[in-house]
Amino acid sequence: MKSYDIVIVGGGPAGLAAAASAKEHGIDSILILERDKELGGILNQCIHNGFGLHTFKEELTGPEYAGRFIEKVEELGITYELNTMVMDISKDKVVTAMNREEGLFEIQAKAIILAMGCRERPRGALNIPGYRPAGIFSAGTAQRLVNMEGYLPGREVVILGSGDIGLIMARRMMLEGAHVKVVAELMPYSGGLKRNIVQCLDDYGIPLKLSHTVIDIDGKERVKGVTLAQVDEKGKPIKGTEEYIPCDTLLLSVGLIPENELSRGLDIDMERVTSGPVVNESLETSMEGVFACGNVLHVHDLVDFVSEEAAMAGKNAVKYIKGELAAADKKIDLVPEDGVRYTVPKYIRPENMDEKLTVRFRVGGVFKNCYISTYFDGERIMRRKRPVVAPGEMEEIKLTKEQLSQYPDLKKITIKVEKE
Repeated sequence: MKSYDIVIVGGGPAGLAAAASAKEHGIDSILILERDKELGGILNQCIHNGFGLHTFKEELTGPEYAGRFIEKVEELGITYELNTMVMDISKDKVVTAMNREEGLFEIQAKAIILAMGCRERPRGALNIPGYRPAGIFSAGTAQRLVNMEGYLPGREVVILGSGDIGLIMARRMMLEGAHVKVVAELMPYSGGLKRNIVQCLDDYGIPLKLSHTVIDIDGKERVKGVTLAQVDEKGKPIKGTEEYIPCDTLLLSVGLIPENELSRGLDIDMERVTSGPVVNESLETSMEGVFACGNVLHVHDLVDFVSEEAAMAGKNAVKYIKGELAAADKKIDLVPEDGVRYTVPKYIRPENMDEKLTVRFRVGGVFKNCYISTYFDGERIMRRKRPVVAPGEMEEIKLTKEQLSQYPDLKKITIKVEKE
């Protein structure tokens, strides 16, 4: 059985950044396992720009951003295997994988970094009635067909869901000569970044219908049209608001789910809201020596934050191998309340914390003229005014080690949205 100090599952932006960081912090024995035929993950099909503003201080396309990290991994001489599927991870950190050349094989790891990314929520989770005609695609599949395979999925398009991939594909289909008739969103707010609504819909005159959903798909062999209806506060269609829109293609952009089958097989603690693992300040899961980062942990809106988080996971995996992560006695819980849905990390062990820690979270609705407040036990420590916060944009607060040291008996940090 081969053995490596660190095995990284996934060669997308998270896996690449974690590997580079681990190498730079002094571990040479690193292996990246990637199931696709090339490194870079989902970035390879994201040919639009807007990546890298935080990391490289310039605007790059997805493949360019991935290319920078792939070059770094090559320069650092990090080993990777492509077309290799990880089948199982055991509790004693034996990774079972398979590929065409070696068949089924096992690798013993000292530490494992989970960086499998996320996948699209399937149509089956939507319960749309009707037949299963051709012309229904997830937005990510359509993106791959257009950008990598060179196929146009359809000419007259309706998009259900206003996640970032759906918004970006609305613009992409228009640029390729298709006509996007409408983007319908079940929620009363968009799930995407504000800049994508402006650049991908407003700039192209594509209407966005909030509190609307598809209630029927017409067509047996190929989609002929869809029926949209307005929904009430409970998401139920309102009678009399039905509208038939002829189209030959329906794209679904109805959310992303972290790819966590391997994590569940390990029996590590999972966060119900994010569908990702529960992690501490070191991005370590409930299983010692197994770390998680990127979209497998929680769905990010910017890849720059994925890289930043992954670099931290790589650094902490090195600390773990060198025995520098203390089995901490003291644990401070992070509690989301009043509009905050979750926090990453879920708890902090102050002695293992860096000088600064970024806590990321999302809110559960649109809040205007509000404050993001942080409480140490019952005492309010920070309060930041925000003109608007929305579920489509990830929020963050910064905590410092020095700050926490002033509260030696601290048990709980609460983050909440407050009105005036």
